[in-house]
Amino acid sequence: MQLIPAIDLKDGHCVRLEQGDMKVSTTFGEDPAAMARRWVDAGARRLHLVDLNGAFAGKPINEPAIKSILREVGSEIPVQLGGGIRDLDTIERYLDGGISYVIIGTAAVKSPGFLRDACTAFGGHIIVGLDAKDGKVATDGWSKLTGHEVVDLARKFEDYGIEGVIYTDIGRDGMLSGINIDATVRLAQALTVPVIASGGLSDIADIERLCAVAFEGVDGVICGRSIYTGALDFTAAQKRADELMR
Repeated sequence: MQLIPAIDLKDGHCVRLEQGDMKVSTTFGEDPAAMARRWVDAGARRLHLVDLNGAFAGKPINEPAIKSILREVGSEIPVQLGGGIRDLDTIERYLDGGISYVIIGTAAVKSPGFLRDACTAFGGHIIVGLDAKDGKVATDGWSKLTGHEVVDLARKFEDYGIEGVIYTDIGRDGMLSGINIDATVRLAQALTVPVIASGGLSDIADIERLCAVAFEGVDGVICGRSIYTGALDFTAAQKRADELMR
């Protein structure tokens, strides 16, 4: 069970949102590279970056901050990135720059042909981000709820050749209300690619519950507000997960 610290970038700063609302953000750091170093030194084995401005604008916005993170830690651990990735040129530029995995969210839902092309051109590097509320997929920085069922879309995308799925319960994200274990497991059971849980991680009990269902295909969790507020000690939590997975 891999615990993956999230670094959400807004206007070049490290922030956390509540339920994806750009108006309700808390700044946790002014230096993204220093934040990345903090988590790597704490034992992170992968980082999760989100260009929040990019997600809403539909194009990369925080590239300078992303580059600074890659210069700092990109040679040490894999870094995955989502937010505003809408074309193959952007994917190629990010991968050439040192990003290990590109996360496609809104564009996968709106332009499945683009996702298929991305998987063909950059096999092994494409992860789909599915954000949902009550089982329905949301797009455009969570501002629009679609009629698509999460499981149905995920199965379709799996056939394209994605590396995995990040599943976020947007009703819980940033709220420290606990991971939606049941929905995450239902999705993992329907797929053969790994699922990374996201949204609402609150404490060590969540980590223990996730480890208990790892055999279903849940092999990681995005850590956001909980590790920034101190509600969850990242190093201790990863150590506990490692103990449970032995």
